[in-house]
Amino acid sequence: MHKALTAALALSVAALAGCVDTGTTYTTTGGTNRHVTVYNASYLTITNFYGSSVGSSSWEEDILGSSILPSGGAVDINFDDGTGACLFDFKAVFADGSSAIEQGIDVCSTSSVTVH
Repeated sequence: MHKALTAALALSVAALAGCVDTGTTYTTTGGTNRHVTVYNASYLTITNFYGSSVGSSSWEEDILGSSILPSGGAVDINFDDGTGACLFDFKAVFADGSSAIEQGIDVCSTSSVTVH
């Protein structure tokens, strides 16, 4: 089964244009909401979830920490890392060791992401 992260909301063409990785990290001024609800629509438990700003050289820390995201579960994540960045790459690691990566998610305009 092919696992992928997809935006749960139908985004307009304008919003999608903000997700395109052009090699530039887009930033906004303070006050932009960077909260994204991550839904696990896969049949596997997510054991680790990473979100790093586009262009970062590492996956940073596991956002779930000692928690897990069971199949059918959801978690709200605040991606405000203090840099003002809006574009993030996501990586979900499943209980069976497989993973799914989605790149260039605009957390300033996307309110939810579904893991399949």
